[in-house]
Amino acid sequence: MSVVSQVILKADDELRYPSSGELRGIQEFLKTGQQRIRIAETLAENEKKIVDQAQKQLFKKRPDYRAPGGNAYGQRQYNQCLRDYGWYLRLVTYGILSGDKEPIEKIGLVGVKEMYNSLNVPVPGMVDAIQCLKEAALGLLNAEEAEEAAPYFDFIIQSMA
Repeated sequence: MSVVSQVILKADDELRYPSSGELRGIQEFLKTGQQRIRIAETLAENEKKIVDQAQKQLFKKRPDYRAPGGNAYGQRQYNQCLRDYGWYLRLVTYGILSGDKEPIEKIGLVGVKEMYNSLNVPVPGMVDAIQCLKEAALGLLNAEEAEEAAPYFDFIIQSMA
């Protein structure tokens, strides 16, 4: 939920107008809007490149995932891994745009460990994968944008760890 929605809902729950501090928070949130949109556009426009770099980095680091018996062995499993990369990157953009980690949690993290465990996908491998995705994505951003985007990747990593 965005900062604006949070302020409105909280004020409404308490039957009051937003406080001056809450309004300043909204103002700060809006000031960063252009930057958050630029970051989301960069990630979306470069999804294929980011996913490609991340998968190369992961499978170089962990070739056993692509070897017979590995979770990315075979074209079907490999394609599912790439699909998940794109899905997590999209979740990160939702968080960045809203300025909140809640969309990531609600859409993508509730039950994720259980799902991967039920599919016999090693969760530590997914943590490695998201770390590679983070590195590939942040490499396309300037320092200030990377600083803004990194916590959303870290939230996913910490939730899975």
